[in-house]
Amino acid sequence: MSNKAIFLDRDDTLIEDPGYINHPDQVKLLDDVTKALIELKRMGYKLIVVSNQSAVAHGIVTEKVLGEIHNRLKQLLAEKGVFLDQIYYCPYHPDGAIPKYRKESDWRKPNPGMLLAAADEMDIDLSQSWSIGNSARDVEAGLRAGCKTILINRSSHYKQPDPCLLLAGTNPHYKSVNIKEAVNIIKKYHRSSGKPADQTQSAPAGQTQPLLQAVEQPRSSEPKEPAPAPSEQNAAGKRTEQLLSSILEQLKSTQRANMFGEFSIMRLMAGIMQIIVLFCLLITIWFLMSPTRQDNLVLIALGFAMLFQLMSLTFYIMHGRR
Repeated sequence: MSNKAIFLDRDDTLIEDPGYINHPDQVKLLDDVTKALIELKRMGYKLIVVSNQSAVAHGIVTEKVLGEIHNRLKQLLAEKGVFLDQIYYCPYHPDGAIPKYRKESDWRKPNPGMLLAAADEMDIDLSQSWSIGNSARDVEAGLRAGCKTILINRSSHYKQPDPCLLLAGTNPHYKSVNIKEAVNIIKKYHRSSGKPADQTQSAPAGQTQPLLQAVEQPRSSEPKEPAPAPSEQNAAGKRTEQLLSSILEQLKSTQRANMFGEFSIMRLMAGIMQIIVLFCLLITIWFLMSPTRQDNLVLIALGFAMLFQLMSLTFYIMHGRR
């Protein structure tokens, strides 16, 4: 009999996401995560983390440190009696700074490679499994693998989905504000479908779990697609309705995100750099208007303005990408 699993994104789903995490001390569990995972374990699900970690490709963190970060995550959960069954991650990115990791990968979400690998290695029935995350990439990966999907949409921490995925009709089966509500959705699904959840107890204290590092492997079979709707006409109408509803919700979420944007060091540094740029430009104008104008001072001021502008853009990019 095949197993069933919950595929969990890591950042802003299980732990706080201040940007790129590069030290174990930065790992902080979100509220209600341990209680939610205990409930999922009792329902008979395996708990599997699947996470894009392009910080490795960008040279921000090494795989060794990333392993320490994941060990810290497992330690915090174990202290509460929760044990992950596996952790998969993808260190690759096509624009990475490290040549070894500079490439596209079947493991990088929205590709379903990590989910398919887990299904092969752990005998998982993907049609009985769920993908939970806070971005359109998590939803798309789950849909391509044939899982049911839940999008965690925390308004004050909302991350814009990839517009291409949105226009392609990437819509989750369900939406929730946090992982606690996601668990309630799964419980309700079991009640409505008449399928009782298995009451499997969580692993005993002291049990250790291996950490699986993601090594890209070629896949010969095509990913499973979600089951088609009863008729093409009804499916087309449903997709159109879902797309319009999703666009409206994204516009509302964008407004909330602009009102309550999350604080980050990267964003703060970018703002400071931008202020310095304006100061350099004012100095440039002052040099230009000076009766004893010196072209070399003008060029120096402009050079500093360009330098700080590049630094500001770099900080914004580091804040927005992971």
